[in-house]
Amino acid sequence: MPRHCASPGSGPGHTPQAIAAQIVPASQLASFDQIISHESGWNVSATNASSGAYGLGQALPASQMASAGSDWQTNAATQIKWALNYMDSRYGSPNAAWTFWQAHNWY
Repeated sequence: MPRHCASPGSGPGHTPQAIAAQIVPASQLASFDQIISHESGWNVSATNASSGAYGLGQALPASQMASAGSDWQTNAATQIKWALNYMDSRYGSPNAAWTFWQAHNWY
């Protein structure tokens, strides 16, 4: 069972990257990592000053992440689940989302 924690960096297995490795399929993890690294630098509270996009996956509006859990503002696991679902529903997979990102510098 995956471990979930509200505060990233509270232990070696609790970094957002470690949580993602437990949630994202292994065949999609490298692409997921690339997108999140570019979008937020794996900062759960990353905020785009001009657009208001928020979190690991830079959701816009940020509140749409509530569909993955009420703790969306602080919980890396909730944000990762939302971002994975977004990539799957919009692009088919994180790999396809990363291909789009490389062509457009956004996803």
